[in-house]
Amino acid sequence: MLELRNIKKTFGDCVANENVSIVVHKGTIHAVVGENGAGKSTAMKIAYGFYNADSGEILLDGKSVNIRNPHDAIANGIGMVHQHFMLVDTMTVAENIVLGAETGSAAALDIEKANADIKKLSDDLKLAIDPRAVIEDLSVGQQQRVELLKALYRNADILILDEPTAVLSPQEVDDFFVILRRMKEQGKTIVIITHKLDEVLAISDEVTVMRDGKTVGNVKTSETNAQELARLIVGRDVLLRVEKPDASPSSVVLEVKGLKVKGKHGLAVDGVSFAVRSGEIVGIAGIEGNGQTELIEALAGLAKPSGGSFEFEGRNVTSLSARELKELGIAHIPEDRHKRGLLLNSDLVENAILGVHYRPPVASGGFISSSVIEKRTSEIIKNFDVRPGDASQAARSLSGGNQQKLIIGREFELNPKLLLVSQPTRGVDIGAIEFIHRKLIELRDSGSAVLLVSAELEEVTALADRLLVIREGKIVGEVDPKTTSVEEIGLLMTGG
Repeated sequence: MLELRNIKKTFGDCVANENVSIVVHKGTIHAVVGENGAGKSTAMKIAYGFYNADSGEILLDGKSVNIRNPHDAIANGIGMVHQHFMLVDTMTVAENIVLGAETGSAAALDIEKANADIKKLSDDLKLAIDPRAVIEDLSVGQQQRVELLKALYRNADILILDEPTAVLSPQEVDDFFVILRRMKEQGKTIVIITHKLDEVLAISDEVTVMRDGKTVGNVKTSETNAQELARLIVGRDVLLRVEKPDASPSSVVLEVKGLKVKGKHGLAVDGVSFAVRSGEIVGIAGIEGNGQTELIEALAGLAKPSGGSFEFEGRNVTSLSARELKELGIAHIPEDRHKRGLLLNSDLVENAILGVHYRPPVASGGFISSSVIEKRTSEIIKNFDVRPGDASQAARSLSGGNQQKLIIGREFELNPKLLLVSQPTRGVDIGAIEFIHRKLIELRDSGSAVLLVSAELEEVTALADRLLVIREGKIVGEVDPKTTSVEEIGLLMTGG
């Protein structure tokens, strides 16, 4: 049994945890839920020794333990899989797993024995992971399994998983839950930090709810429902469905003609053609890794097409740079906020002006206007509820959901004619999801064209006015999301 008792943790003036108490019973799957910035990850990182609490204690099986760092946690049988994987892409599975766990000199490491041990561990849990495979050649779902193996290889009996399904496709989530149930049957204790209430209800035994750095509820999953959990999380009733008026599309803003884009392993986008009109949201549904990333990056000027073309308001813009496309009125919310969306070590002010830092009203005559950028940043923080609202802090210090809201606010401030948006609510809490969905609908209704990619099939079907299905880099169908079932769309996505 893992227990956090009266944990308090502050970062400067920000109180992340205030007298947080959580009890996780042995051999159970325990969910910790709450809004972005509620203190969930901070509390569990304290249990893992990533942070040290200002006060309070950690208990294992009723006995107080001193966990000062992750090595102490691992020695006590606690492992953690972080939201953003900590893997070296160019190394093999086995090399990643033993990294930091090897004894003696590197020359003395028996990699063949490690390969055999990891293969046995993978086979026992039916993870289907080859220890000799190189990380960069694995899918996101397979990389998730490598992170699990890394913790289990270090003999973890308690596993803390931070947003474990944030980057998985629906099928990968189902497979992942089978693995978690198998681990539970083998006596492992699992803590899941998540925002996805349907997954909480499907996989967990108990739920702890946090709000504003405090624990505000602990319930058995069998005795609650999504609406009650949402109310506990946000402190008010939450709309769990997207409500929107019918679209009123007009002129074509984006027209894609036979576009081809190369990926890591050949052609990622293979002759795609479609159009997006002003006043509509066109969704793209597909299992991740079927060309969505490369398509959006090409349209945003971040990758050069190898064939075909695309037009913006009737003008061929295929060869333009990302800056030139932004100047025309194309905004981009990337799927990878760390790689493409933020300068993590820079403050919120610097991140709020990315893409407009060189032009009026932000800059004039080679000088940046402090008053303009401060006003712009404060408006984004206020209008998009970025927490905590300290503009001087580094973007890295924000929770994943608040980083996402900062990016969305920045791109919406451009009043774009076309918005390219990938995974808009990845790692975002239930209240912020409702907020982001409403903002996307408002943008559509103001006359903007929106091209939306989401791995959340329910999200893309709820928001889109027209839905394109992509498989193996090709558009394999266009459907009306209002009249087509999720099952039918799933069959198109998988080739069934």
